[in-house]
Amino acid sequence: MKVAIVTGGSSGMGEATVKELAKRGWQAAAMARGKVPNEFRGDVAEDADCRRVAKAVLDKWGRIDALVNCAGTTKFVAHADLEGLSAEDILGILRVNLVGPFQMIRACAPALKAARGCVVNVSSVASILGTGSSIAYAASKAALDTMSFSLARALGPEIRVNIVAPGYVRTPWHVAAHGAEGAAQRERQFAERAPLKAAAEPQDIADAIAWLIEGARSVTGEIIYVDGGIHIASPR
Repeated sequence: MKVAIVTGGSSGMGEATVKELAKRGWQAAAMARGKVPNEFRGDVAEDADCRRVAKAVLDKWGRIDALVNCAGTTKFVAHADLEGLSAEDILGILRVNLVGPFQMIRACAPALKAARGCVVNVSSVASILGTGSSIAYAASKAALDTMSFSLARALGPEIRVNIVAPGYVRTPWHVAAHGAEGAAQRERQFAERAPLKAAAEPQDIADAIAWLIEGARSVTGEIIYVDGGIHIASPR
């Protein structure tokens, strides 16, 4: 039996990943700030929570074979609205999207090394396009990519570190921010530009993560774009 921790595992892409790994016979512990068992409840921005959840998983199952860093946050601010982001906004986004994954990897590293396991960090195509919900969000994901490359070198050969970078994904996040019609409009705009003319579903992200965990034994320091090809779309 193999064991994974999935941060942000109570909804959206993280929830889909938990379910996909469970179908494949894994024990998948969903870490989130709510809607999960108390022993796995925590905030990735808090180092004590990261260490406590890693220990709880080890105490329960005795090993950690994979870590999926899917927890994320943002503030929706038009990129031209420079006054819309405060220093506190930027630092808050970085604490979850960059510091959080680092802290989780650090907390799980000894167990991952023992298992010759892997890490998958969920980034975004915004990291290379400078698009997305805000400048701070895009910057946080670019930093996550670079950190992942550094860690792939630093933690090899025992631990593989890879990245899945979605484009627009149909999740409750967009509906909460923009309402059902607003989210549908944004999805249509994305699909019009993407070569595959469609947005991804959470399951598409989960499939890519599962492949990197189970089927990509010689892959590390790689970015897998699950974005309908938007990263190669012709600029308008």
